Amino acid sequence: MTPDALLRDLFQVAVDAALPAKIGPPFVPQTDAPLVVIGAGKASAAMAAAVEAHATGPVSGLVITRYDHAVPCQHIEIVEAAHPVPDAAGAEAAARMLTLAEGLGPDAQVLALISGGGSSLMTLLPEGIPQTQAAALNAALLASGASIDEMNCLRRHL
Repeated sequence: MTPDALLRDLFQVAVDAALPAKIGPPFVPQTDAPLVVIGAGKASAAMAAAVEAHATGPVSGLVITRYDHAVPCQHIEIVEAAHPVPDAAGAEAAARMLTLAEGLGPDAQVLALISGGGSSLMTLLPEGIPQTQAAALNAALLASGASIDEMNCLRRHL
């Protein structure tokens, strides 16, 4: 085996070991009670599919993932949005997710699926800040070389 082939094989083994379908099942609540799934991130759709495949009770919910990262789910809605610069699709889905969570009772069982990219995909701006301005600010921060910690600090303040 060539060194290149060995490195590719090792890389694939590492990726396969981290797949939500492989590592997620032990963390899926095993109950007959309804489970509401919310989340955001580049792996959130794959995590949602793993939850659906291993949950023992009814499942519903909404997760936001990056464009071209959707994984088919039957009961959990998957919304695609922009990453790393937030767009209107992510803002609309984040508002819907907040409404969903606010409508739950005190006994609701909620599972949050958060992965890398969640802070960009689930950006909900305060009233009065246009999505276009927030996107322009994020694009400028990316172009400036700001670190993710610096970008997230600004996102928290917005």
